[in-house]
Amino acid sequence: MRRTEAAEGFKNRKAAARQAPSRAERDPFQLRALPQEHVIFFCKKIDNSRLVRDNDPKARGACWSAIGAACLAVALLTGVLAPSVASTLAGYKVESLRAEERRLIDERRTLELQEAELLSPARLEKLAKDQHLVTPQSGQVVHLDSNKPDSSVAMVKQQ
Repeated sequence: MRRTEAAEGFKNRKAAARQAPSRAERDPFQLRALPQEHVIFFCKKIDNSRLVRDNDPKARGACWSAIGAACLAVALLTGVLAPSVASTLAGYKVESLRAEERRLIDERRTLELQEAELLSPARLEKLAKDQHLVTPQSGQVVHLDSNKPDSSVAMVKQQ
C-alpha cells in the first residue's frame, strides 16, 4: 500500500465517522439503573393466629441447662473478680485512713501550738496581774515531806 492510498483510507474513515449518527448525549443528572431493578417482590399476608405450638419435652430441660450454665458462669466470674475488687476497696480505705492521719497530725500540731501559747510564762504573769495575784512569801509556803512522821496530814492554817 502506498502512502497516498493510506491517506485516502484515513480520510474515508474520518468522513464515515462524521456521517454516522452520533449517540444521544447522556443526561449528567440522570441516575443509573439500580441492580435487580426488574425484580419485584410480592408480600402475601399470612395469618398464623390459629396455630398452636406443640410442647417440646426437650426444650424445658435445655432451658434449665442454660439457666444453670449462666448461674455457674456468674459464680465463677464473681469468684475470679472478687479478690481484685476487694484489694481495690482496701486501697481506697488505706488511702482514706492516711488522709485522716495527716489531718489528725495537723490538728495535733495546731492544738500543741495553742497549748504552748496558753501556758507561756508571759501570758500566765499577765493573767496573774489581771486577777491581782501575787507570789507567796517564804513563810506562807508549806512543803509536805512524806519522810517525816508528823506530815501525814496536811493542815490548813488560817491567818
